[in-house]
Amino acid sequence: MFDIGDFVVYKKDVCKIIGIKEKYYKGIDYFSLEPVFDNTLKIDVPKNSNLFRRILSKKEVEEIINRIPLISYIDMNDKMLENEYKRLLHEGGYDGLIKIIKTTYLRNNDRINSKKKISEKDETYFNLAEKYLYNEFAVSLGISSKEAKEYVINKVNELSKV
Repeated sequence: MFDIGDFVVYKKDVCKIIGIKEKYYKGIDYFSLEPVFDNTLKIDVPKNSNLFRRILSKKEVEEIINRIPLISYIDMNDKMLENEYKRLLHEGGYDGLIKIIKTTYLRNNDRINSKKKISEKDETYFNLAEKYLYNEFAVSLGISSKEAKEYVINKVNELSKV
């Protein structure tokens, strides 16, 4: 299924499999993982864990990017919004992460234009959603997270012109 050198997403972090520990604990084989964007941490996870999955292919990333203009923002009152952000982050789906990014971006832009302070809650969820989305896109595309964000923005702007 997976081998040393493969990239996976463990929980929400992009990791590289750096080793296999046979019969490591209670006779179970474990993968040794290293988060790509934090090489100070090492994680040992049972090979049969359902907490990790394969990383997206380049083609899958492109398909998601092409869908971004069609993904709506979240339209609900402030009191319910944080619960929706939490739910979407917990689900970890790409459309949900994009909804959070779109919603928080629009809300913060409106606040800036109204000469108001940016919402700390929106800023926190915006940063988390961007981190999860762009870190995986970056590894799939073979570029940095910053370049992945720029790539997505440019592609979405191109799609919007069509």
